[in-house]
Amino acid sequence: MVKLTDMKFVDYLDSTTKKNDSLLCVGLDIDLSRIPHTFLNKEDPIFNFNKEIILATKELVCAYKLNIAFYEMYGIYGLEALKRTIEYIQEEEIPAILDAKRGDIGNSSLAYAKAVFEVYKADATTVNPYLGYDSIEPFIEFRNKGVFVLCLTSNPGRYDFQTRGEKEPLYKVVAKRVKELNKNKNLGLVVGATNPEEIKGIRAMAEDMPILIPGIGAQGGNLEAAAKYGPTKNGTRAIISVSRSIIYAGKGEDFAGQAKAEARKLKDMINQYRRTG
Repeated sequence: MVKLTDMKFVDYLDSTTKKNDSLLCVGLDIDLSRIPHTFLNKEDPIFNFNKEIILATKELVCAYKLNIAFYEMYGIYGLEALKRTIEYIQEEEIPAILDAKRGDIGNSSLAYAKAVFEVYKADATTVNPYLGYDSIEPFIEFRNKGVFVLCLTSNPGRYDFQTRGEKEPLYKVVAKRVKELNKNKNLGLVVGATNPEEIKGIRAMAEDMPILIPGIGAQGGNLEAAAKYGPTKNGTRAIISVSRSIIYAGKGEDFAGQAKAEARKLKDMINQYRRTG
């Protein structure tokens, strides 16, 4: 029997989406100043906090996303907790996306790819295409892993470069080029939920490629547009990521229960929009 973690990423994602009937991705963006104080007196508070969130939400999600910056800032201890968290997520047979936004040339890019997929053992990651094909090729060569290319991000600075171009905006050039490069069927796009008008057009260009959609919640993204226009025609392969508004929904002893309630509410809203869109 083939384990889910041995599948190609898109098949793994499809399986979890179907099993949990969900496009919701919970972002585990850790902040020690915001977790319950009781965890700070325990061994490995980062991992143990994440574990409680995962236990509470694992039947409501299609994936988890971990932004490496929130672990790197705690040094080796944070990175060890990151690795343990990814391993735990995979024990639950749910995809773990390491949001690293890597992008470099030659052997540097290969080293980054090996770190993401061989050391942290993530199921997918995010990459920056600014340096061109050779900078993301080492990631693509991990054929069972997912590689999400930054296309149109959710931050205000996206207007500096991504929406500019002589004939068409840069983000459209990226979307079309990534589609051409998807020979191993393991590429996807990152499209921020703060771009509701563009999501529909990018989905048309991406065809059946998965789209990672961050920016819901604290960044003010449009949940309805993400759920209506992000998925494929059969209602899959959109990964709608929500972080702080779920994992920090509660501050007391019932923080995990409140995170579960918020995740369930968002999952149900997404399903309502994707079935009526």
